[in-house]
Amino acid sequence: MESTLKEMRDGESVLDLNPKSTVGGGVEDVYGEDRATEDQLVTPWSVSVASGYNLLRDPHHNKGLAFTEKERDAHYLRGLLPPAIVSQELQEKKLMESIRQYDVPLHKYMAMMELEERNERLFYKLLIDNVEELLPVVYTPTVGEACQKYGSIFRRPQGVYISLKEKGRILEVLKNWPERSIQVIVVTDGERILGLGDLGCQGMGIPVGKLALYTALGGVRPSSCLPITIDVGTNNEQLLKDEFYIGLRQKRATGKEYDDFLHEFMTAVKQNYGEKVLVQFEDFANHHAFELLTRYGTSHLVFNDDIQGTASVVLAGLVASLKLLGGTLADHTFLFLGAGEAGTGIAELIALEMSKQKKIPVGEARKKIWLVDSRGLIVGSRKESLQHFKKPWAHEHEPVNNLLDAVKGRAMFSSGSPFDPVEYKGKLFIPGQANNAYIFPGLGFGLVMSGAIRVHDAMLLAASEGLASQVTEEHFAKGLIYPPFSNIRKISANVAARVAATAYELGVATRLPRPADLVKFAESCMYTPNYRTFR
Repeated sequence: MESTLKEMRDGESVLDLNPKSTVGGGVEDVYGEDRATEDQLVTPWSVSVASGYNLLRDPHHNKGLAFTEKERDAHYLRGLLPPAIVSQELQEKKLMESIRQYDVPLHKYMAMMELEERNERLFYKLLIDNVEELLPVVYTPTVGEACQKYGSIFRRPQGVYISLKEKGRILEVLKNWPERSIQVIVVTDGERILGLGDLGCQGMGIPVGKLALYTALGGVRPSSCLPITIDVGTNNEQLLKDEFYIGLRQKRATGKEYDDFLHEFMTAVKQNYGEKVLVQFEDFANHHAFELLTRYGTSHLVFNDDIQGTASVVLAGLVASLKLLGGTLADHTFLFLGAGEAGTGIAELIALEMSKQKKIPVGEARKKIWLVDSRGLIVGSRKESLQHFKKPWAHEHEPVNNLLDAVKGRAMFSSGSPFDPVEYKGKLFIPGQANNAYIFPGLGFGLVMSGAIRVHDAMLLAASEGLASQVTEEHFAKGLIYPPFSNIRKISANVAARVAATAYELGVATRLPRPADLVKFAESCMYTPNYRTFR
């Protein structure tokens, strides 16, 4: 999709580095905690050394009943806890049994969020060890309902809320966040939350959920993650009339006012956190999503999961399936129902992979791919009325409005959210899950660990190939074109290594020298949620 965005930028590429850009930020562990082995002693830093009642209220360091006798004496915890001392494993067992008692997914979501607010490491321990069970709870599909009801279930603010009230003061607002070494930001303006539409300020559940997966699945430290909601109003009348709505009660800002506000935000982010901070745009409306990638792709480390992450995970499924079908991508014709962020993003990445495999121009590869939008097949006769991101897919063909005839026959099935196994003609089929969580945590971690300063399409292709390489014959035998989520940390390490290798090859990596074994380096850098022993 870089070729499309390059056209929109009048030929400027993400690799055309601006000499005025400054390199700053990046992978840095101020207190050495991540480099320490688990049996080394660490200091529970807060603004000062946390102790006593404050230590129990600090989610970064609280261990509950797992504090040892020595720690209880050293940090003034005597009498503030019951006398029993339990292991983290027993705490995990107890909480999982408790969560399983809930019948309503939203109640499970709230229980997990409350756990994160009081004991961060235990939250990630549960999520990592029970990822297949808890992923649908902390992210899709449950997070959609959580966003819809965010005003009602709101307990404690998570992340930074930047509204139009802060215009001209965004840098000041960012400095209010207590953590300084931020490496990944996920930001939304709430205009297009999943398939639910405009949820305004209540879209914060998405950045919070995404960053939980960056840590649990990709190994990025939670302290280096920052969820942000840009509140420019909402056009959702129901929310504007809701007495519990937590955002600005006004219609959305548009045009120059919106653009200037986002530009102030992007400028402040780079000024405050340096050039190596990854900014992931999440759930922006189509017209803003492509514009933001176009405008900031050459000056910031930016990524749009709806466009690029979805494309990468779908391409990985196709590449893996070719091991069963044989041949190459160019041997097939692709038809998409939908021509928005996801559809056009996937189509472009498939065309890029075809171009790479067959050594043909991207424009030629696009001819093997057709898209259908709400008005039918995208064809040449419609080109003048199409949005700019649809125009590359307007091929010469007579208008077609009937999709059904085009899709009869064999199909590979994969969904974005989990579905139960299906038995058909005596054979058990396990629906694949083309979940972006296969890609974005590893992709982001690869960018962070290499100190990359730009995102290039070659990195997306590398991420796809890294994911596809993790699919085994055993998985194919079960009808899977994606590996199980139970292996996600290993998968993310391999994706991260491929992305980092590409960053070094393109000359946009700043962490030098390059590690000899990027997979092992990725695994060694990953955050682990096991309790640490305090001095």
